[in-house]
Amino acid sequence: MFKPLVFIFAFLAMANGLIAQGDSAATAVVADTVQQATELIQPLAKKDFKIESEGMGLASVLRGVIGIIALVMIAFLFSTNRRGINWRLVSIGVLLQATIGILVLKVSFFQYGLEVVSLGFTRVLGFTQSGVDFLFSSMDTGTMMPALKSFAFVILPTVIFFSALTSLLFFLGILQKIVFGMAWFMKRTMGLSGPESLAAAGNIFLGQTEAPLLVKPYIGGMTRSELMCLMSGGMATVAGGVLGAYVRFLGGGDPALEIYYAKHLITASVLSAPAAIVVAKILVPDKGQVQTELSIPKEKIGANFLEAISNGTGDGLKLAVNVGAMLLVFTAMVTMVNFMLQNLLGEWTGLNTEILALTGGRYQGLNLQFMLGYVGAPIAWLIGVPVEDMVSVGQLVGQKTVLNEFYAYVELAQMKGAGAFVHEKSVIMVTYILCGFSNFASIGIQIGGIGSLAPARRGQLSELGFRAMLAGTLACLMTAAVAGMYY
Repeated sequence: MFKPLVFIFAFLAMANGLIAQGDSAATAVVADTVQQATELIQPLAKKDFKIESEGMGLASVLRGVIGIIALVMIAFLFSTNRRGINWRLVSIGVLLQATIGILVLKVSFFQYGLEVVSLGFTRVLGFTQSGVDFLFSSMDTGTMMPALKSFAFVILPTVIFFSALTSLLFFLGILQKIVFGMAWFMKRTMGLSGPESLAAAGNIFLGQTEAPLLVKPYIGGMTRSELMCLMSGGMATVAGGVLGAYVRFLGGGDPALEIYYAKHLITASVLSAPAAIVVAKILVPDKGQVQTELSIPKEKIGANFLEAISNGTGDGLKLAVNVGAMLLVFTAMVTMVNFMLQNLLGEWTGLNTEILALTGGRYQGLNLQFMLGYVGAPIAWLIGVPVEDMVSVGQLVGQKTVLNEFYAYVELAQMKGAGAFVHEKSVIMVTYILCGFSNFASIGIQIGGIGSLAPARRGQLSELGFRAMLAGTLACLMTAAVAGMYY
């Protein structure tokens, strides 16, 4: 069982010494491309947008490998068929994660490429602002009034725009070609079935209810393991629309920081696809024959491109309103629960004073943030988060699981702005951890969304719901452990 993981550790140790050679070779071959990328990124470098890292060393690699082994063991304990686990697939999936991570985060050529993609992503993101300015700017001054510069009027429109853009790309067939290419690669390298390869690749770009549309004809005949893989992929990734919103408020309006977080969020989405497959195949291994066909249905989401944009806009509006409503309700609920815990129970028992002294003023008393932080702290430490920040990261992991990732990202932006983290490595790792839909509410969303495509499978969807959430959570943690090796 541990032989593949030992091989992975050896690979990472050797890779650390070979990066410099790979960098020079890649740069020599593609000098023109690198030069163009440098010209694009150079204006950003002057703003010092890169967060300094401690660098890839033996200690960080070892911490990451220990974290990966621990997460694999947790999945192993909850497996429905431990003897049926395909350890070759597991080792290839983890090695694929490590390879992608080391290429895009440490090899200069791929770093330039990812930064150029991130630059393009944020440029497209900036187009949303022209629509926001048109709707909400004063007709007298031509600028937005300070009262309107809020989450609802600045961040949520991004969700609507990216939903419409995704629909247009889907209608034009561009998205399907990208998804098919990635699915073919995963099918060949990991030995997956055709439908689960498509679903895993689709989840990188689409939401947990949109990606299943790519495999709609196959859902009825999926094995239990394939169905688990479909659900886990949705739990471990986020939709393109909300990804844009995360970039906006994590960047805090700074273009350089937006590019920086876009780079890490895009990387997290890609890395989480093989991670979700690995964990899903441990939790519910294949037993019988799987579907090998790899083809995307020819369904269109509109009669023409205008209808596709219109449909995407409508879906994006529903999503934005839903996100805003959830944040309103969850924030109010957390405030109410914290009042009962801190102002009533904490004051009555004297726990507030004890907690204040114990945490050195980080927490003012007994509240949800304190409780979730200390419950999640061991998990955060296990995957390589520095000791000084493990409680803060644990708090965000708990909020993501109990509430949702959007709420947790908003909290992360506030904590980051308040200087709550000692190590920037912790901010990077938690950015990866939160990049997934794995929370309790998503279980119901998947049962309803996927169940509507294959009503006969609702029973199995319900049975697999909690395991899929566990798989998504472990996959996001595994992705963070891989990223943490390089910082």
